[in-house]
This record gives sequence, C-alpha cells and structure tokens, in this order.
Amino acid sequence: MKTTTINFIGNRNIAMGFSGILMVIAIVSLFSKGLLMGIDFTGGTLIEVGYSQAADLTALRKTLDDNGFNDATVQNFGTSKDVLIRLKLQEGVSSADLSVGVLDAINKNVSEPAKLRRVEFVGPQVGDDLAQDGFLALLYSTIGILIYVAWRFEWKFSVGAIIATFHDVIVTLGVFSIFGLEFDLTVLAAILALIGYSLNDTIVVYDRIRENFRLLRKTSTEDIMNISINETLSRTIMTSLTVILVLSALFFLGGEVIHNFSLALLFGVFFGTYSSIFIASPMSLILGISPEDLMVPIKEGADIDTMP
Repeated sequence: MKTTTINFIGNRNIAMGFSGILMVIAIVSLFSKGLLMGIDFTGGTLIEVGYSQAADLTALRKTLDDNGFNDATVQNFGTSKDVLIRLKLQEGVSSADLSVGVLDAINKNVSEPAKLRRVEFVGPQVGDDLAQDGFLALLYSTIGILIYVAWRFEWKFSVGAIIATFHDVIVTLGVFSIFGLEFDLTVLAAILALIGYSLNDTIVVYDRIRENFRLLRKTSTEDIMNISINETLSRTIMTSLTVILVLSALFFLGGEVIHNFSLALLFGVFFGTYSSIFIASPMSLILGISPEDLMVPIKEGADIDTMP
C-alpha cells in the first residue's frame, strides 16, 4: 500500500485549536449541566417481572411512557420471558407503591399479564459508592498509563499520551452532558475501554516514531513524526473503521440496553483516532522531544571489552 505524505504536524496548530474549543465547550457543559446520572449512581427501584412468552420490550417502554414512567429502563433479564424494569428515585413514593403502579400499567388491556418476581431498592449510598469507585478507576488507569508510557518510551511521550487520552474522555463526556444522555455503569465501562483504545492507537504511532528516530538521524523531528504518522495511517484507519462497523451494528441493532454504551464508544473511537494523530505527537513535539531523547547511551570504556 502506498504511503501518504500528509503534513499532519504542520497543521497541528489548527487541530489543537479545534480540540481546545471542543474541550472548553465540554468542560463548561460538564460544570454547568453535569451528567444525567443513571439509576446505578443515583439509586432507585428494580422491578423484575415474568411472562409466559417472550416479552415485547418496545411495547412495554411505550406503555410505561404513556403512564408517566418516562425514565424507566426496560431490558431482558436472563431469558426473553423475564424483564427487568429500572426506575429512578421518586420522592414520596415507596418501592411497594411504585411496583404496584408499574404492574398495573403494564397489565392494563393485555391478554397475558406479567407476574411480579421481585422488587429491590438501590439506595443513594450505593450510588455514591459506585460513583466514587468509577472515578477512582479512571484515576488509577490514568496513573498506570503515565507510568507505563514513561517507562517504555520517554516522559515527554508519556505526557503527550495522557493529554490525548484526557482529551478523548473529556470530549466524550461532554457529548453526554450537552445532549443529556444518561450516564450509567455501561457508559463508564465504555469510557474505560476508550482509554485503552486511545492509548493503544497512540502507542502504535509512538513505536514508529521511536524506530524512525534511530533510523533517520539526519531528518528533523517534525519530519520524522510526519513520516511515522503517515506510515501508520493505513493501519489506524483500518482498525478504526472495523471497530466503528461493529459499534454501529450494536448501536442500531443491539437494543436500548447497550445504546449509550455503543454511542460512547463510537464517539470515543473517532476522537481517539483523531487524538493519536493530531494531539499525542504534537504535544510531545511542543515539550521538546528529539531523537537524542531515545538514543541508547554509550557506556564509557565499552570498547575496551572488545580489545585483544
């Protein structure tokens, strides 16, 4: 395959300006609107019902919406005959009253009524613990990335990778904040997966830059980075397109349960690919990375060992 000669590094100011605008918008939205937290974090009621035959989840969602349960999440639980309904906390309404209201709503005007299996209350304290654990997971994974890249490459590369990953996470969270999409544990899992994907893409580019630093010693740092990014571009695009095809199938065919999960990863893969090209390497260049930083040091007197 023919290698491209696109001047990515030469256009870094435009790309970083665009990324800066996106991050400012995302951060402002996160601080002003925040995230629409799901029941996993806010607490609420879980209601499990059973049917004698496969349940029509679309019809169930419409019935609940028509009866005032607009925030209900409906999904199969175990088999197609078992359904789990999640409802957020409602002031002044007990779990027992809520479950009775839901059961009355879904059994109205139906030939085969649902049977109530169980009702569970998820308190806000559990939600707080999940939110804290989720934040710590993001923090620890970021620290792990910083240590790994600094050890494998050089600290200037490490900072570049962290900034690129931070960019992807903030912009993706900003999308959820701006459009008011629900943020639950599945989305948190998608964000953690996004961190791994973005880092992997960046590491591929860094590996080629490191190789070319040692091969093209008379070439400028900017040119070496451009050559490296262009050499890995076909691999980057093919990988991203393959993942996007799978995520698109999940988004359109996977059902409401993983809708936000696949959406978070779709945005994350797009921004992760973008940042590995336009953010990670240019940031390392701004920090002053050069071929000398990755040269293997020559031990003084090492040639004595080879003398007769």
